Amino acid sequence: MFRCLTKATAAYQMDSHQEREQRQRYNCTYSELLQTLSVFQWILTFLLLGPVCALLVSWVIYSRLWPLFAIYIIWMISDWKTPERGGRKSLWMSKWTMWKHFKDYFPIKLHKMAELDPKHNYIFAYHPHGIMSIGAFCNFGTESTGFSQIFPNIKPHLTTLAGNFKVPFYRDYLLAADYLLSSHGSGNAVIIVIGGAAEALNCARNKHILTLKKRKGFIRKALANGASLVPVYSFGENEVLEQYHFEPGSWKRTLQETFQQWIGFAPCIFFGQGFFSSASKGIMPLRKAINTVVGKPIPVPKVENPSEQQVDTYHTMYIKSLRELFNAHKEQFGLQQSDSLMVV
Repeated sequence: MFRCLTKATAAYQMDSHQEREQRQRYNCTYSELLQTLSVFQWILTFLLLGPVCALLVSWVIYSRLWPLFAIYIIWMISDWKTPERGGRKSLWMSKWTMWKHFKDYFPIKLHKMAELDPKHNYIFAYHPHGIMSIGAFCNFGTESTGFSQIFPNIKPHLTTLAGNFKVPFYRDYLLAADYLLSSHGSGNAVIIVIGGAAEALNCARNKHILTLKKRKGFIRKALANGASLVPVYSFGENEVLEQYHFEPGSWKRTLQETFQQWIGFAPCIFFGQGFFSSASKGIMPLRKAINTVVGKPIPVPKVENPSEQQVDTYHTMYIKSLRELFNAHKEQFGLQQSDSLMVV
């Protein structure tokens, strides 16, 4: 009887172990599905929501619902200055569980190199742009990486193209997710992706090319407001998506550059992995880690009308600080000691 009980106990333990493994596999698969869906909806929003809203407007204008659109336009005109005044912050939206799954897909982590005094205002200069600035959105547009815990009493304001606020309906989505730095009080941090669309065209794996040499507007803005400059670098931003690069001078490259100059963003032809398999190509980003490092602030005096010499001085200081940040952490996050930043 004792032998039978021992066998039964062993069989029960084996069954329990198999059940635990099955539950773990199920939980892992379910979690990965949620991560994939959260990123997929964001990709579709990034690519299609603007054009869809424009098409919706066109349809409404020529339908019987045009009076509703007329009312919306009147309200939109009265609300025209909202983006410049700081937008409409939605803590509820920034804390959606969906963004936690979004963060875990890669995963994305936020690292702090220094404390930020909430008595001051800051300009976070984000690099690199990548294809979609995924790290910037996740870290500063949502609470998924714990910005408010890492930087208590600092309010992040993630910026976007001004033209995006001119598209009906789409602007209302953006105003809740991306909002501009206001001048009300202290403890504000505006996040600017410095390289913009021009840098996106140079995005490539294992390369670190920043469009920064002639980008001095953020320096002038910092001086005018007395806001400290904070270098931010996301290791892995360039690795999550790949793009087809066209030869300089070719008609395809010229078309991209012309589109970027006239419209404000670059039509990159990118690819990642498939929805169901990492072995196939698709629009889903690769599951590669993005580590966003927030460097030490550079104190900046308040100068209402800064001279070009003052702007150049702080621009040089900023680039030096950014290089130091990159070199100090590049090996920690998978780069080689020989890797360096190229500023163009």
